[in-house]
Formats: sequence, structure tokens, C-alpha cells
Amino acid sequence: MIEIDGAQNSGSGTIVRYAVALASLLGQPLHLFNARAKREKPGLRPQHLTSVLACAEMCGAKTQGVNVGSHELTFIPGGRIKGGAFAWDIGTAGSTTMLALSILPLACFANSPVTARITGGVFQDFAPSPHHMQNVLAPLLQRMGLSLRLAVVRAGYVPKGAGVIELSVRPIERPLHALTLTEQGSLREVSGIAFSSHLRERRVSERMARVCEGHLANAGLSSKIERLYDTAALHAGASLVVWGESSTGCILGADRAGALRRSSEVIGRFVAEKFLADLTTGATVDQHIADQLVLFATLADGTSRYLVPRQTEHLASNLRLAEQFGAKVEVRGKEVTIEGVGFHR
Repeated sequence: MIEIDGAQNSGSGTIVRYAVALASLLGQPLHLFNARAKREKPGLRPQHLTSVLACAEMCGAKTQGVNVGSHELTFIPGGRIKGGAFAWDIGTAGSTTMLALSILPLACFANSPVTARITGGVFQDFAPSPHHMQNVLAPLLQRMGLSLRLAVVRAGYVPKGAGVIELSVRPIERPLHALTLTEQGSLREVSGIAFSSHLRERRVSERMARVCEGHLANAGLSSKIERLYDTAALHAGASLVVWGESSTGCILGADRAGALRRSSEVIGRFVAEKFLADLTTGATVDQHIADQLVLFATLADGTSRYLVPRQTEHLASNLRLAEQFGAKVEVRGKEVTIEGVGFHR
């Protein structure tokens, strides 16, 4: 049984989600303790609980200690990964995209196509934007052999949540390809989506986009940000994301959700500055993709390499997990190298 200390490095919920996902696929019984030990409210929250239960449902796992507030859990995977139609409701504004990231590797190697309808929060801080996943992560994973479709059925924001996303994945039988991104190249143009719900009268999407475009233009980058207004969400909220693909095929992005007393102009400036901060380091992936790719590079056949904007506790946590599940990891400056385990079903 693999023993994972949830307090290692970042001590975040990502350790829980990624450890369970890897255990599910690799058939490794898992004992995790000190879950989210470094967070203000340690232990499993509803979004982490739902991620663990979703993985358990797909792989037929037996579990112990999977309760809200639990600091320790045991996860014993079953047999093959089951495909089909799934529906999970986090029950709070907890992140739907985090849950989608948890089950995505399982869906990739399921015994039939997977469709998952997930209810909870959709646009929020400290979680991937679905627009970022659609336009940055998904194209990179497609190069590794994983084809996915992610749709926002209904936007959802803190505090009510009640948003819905739908993830569709067609499984593969061979291992994922390794991914090599070692030269940034030149950026041609930046694209983006400025999205807001019940805020048309205040022109929130327009204001976020205009400020962001202006800051990017000052840095010499042309950008086209789509302005979208929504009325389906239960209450007002907003999100801005930008991304750009370089001449060498690197895709970097940045995003920010709206929040109470966070102005449209502040969001627009933040996203532009965040995008430029990663770009000017010479990185071949943005800060969030650097973390997210570790899970897939761990499973891939061959050696993945990419340049990160900076070393973070989240990245260190994920790389440590990769090693614990059999991958070989090397970090030299900003270059991350991961020799995957070559998993296939």
C-alpha cells in the first residue's frame, strides 16, 4: 500500500485528487493521511470528497474514511475503469473543473466512452477556468493522444454554485504520448473570453476585455477577446481568460474570476499582467498548466519536458506524487523532465 502524506509541500487538496486518480489507474492501494493539513480548514471538503467518490465509482474501489472533514482515507482500487454516463453534484460552490481534472485520466483509459455531468462552482478563484481548460489544456492533451470535450452548460459562482459542466472523453487503448515543449518561440496573437452573468447593464465583459487588451497592446501583443453575456446563472458573476499559441506550438494562458468588490478593470489588468509575467520568463507552459501536465506526463510512455515560469509548492507536490507512483522526475532550473510509466489498459 502506498502511503501519502497530504501535508507534503503545498498540503493542498490537489494531493488528494491526484493521488486517488493515479491509484485508481495503476491499481495501487492507497493510504493518505494529513489531508489538506496546511489549509485553513484542513480535512476533506465536499469538492474533494466528491472527487474521491467519483474515482471510486469509476474503478470500483473500496474506501474508508471518505467523509467531509476526514484527515485520513484508504482507497483500494477495483478492476478496470468503467465508462458510461455519470452525474456528480458537489452540493456546494466547490470546483467542478477540479473534479473534471481528477476523473479525466480515468476517462482516458475507461472501457467505453465517458460523459460526466458535474454540478457545483464553475468560475472561481483557486480553480481552473473551464475556458482555460478548453483552450489551453485540451489542445496540449490532444497532442498526447487524449481527446476531450468540455462544455459549460450553466455558469455557477461563489457562493451558490449550481453551475453545470459536461465532460466527454473517448478512451484510448495505447499509452499517452510524451510531450516536449522546450522552446517558447514567438507569440502571434492572443485570444480570450470575457464572460459575465447578469451584468450586461454594467458592461462588465466589455470593461474587462478592453482593459486587458490595452495592457497587452502596451506590451506589443495584439489580442482579440470575445465579449459574452449570460443570464442562465443563478446570480451575477464574471470570468476573464486569455491564451496564446507560439510559433513552436506552446500554449500559455491566464485567467481570473470575478469577486465581490473586485472591479472589471482590476480583473482585466490582473489577467494581462499574469499572462505577461509567465510569458516573459521564457516558459513553454503557464503556471497552472505546469502543475496539471504532471499527472498526464506520469502516465505517458516516454519522457516529457517543458519549461515552467517558476517553481511552486503545487508543482513540487505533484512531482513528488509522480515519483511515488513510479515516474522518474528531474528538475533543472526551470526545465521539468518526467519519464512516465507507460500506462495502458
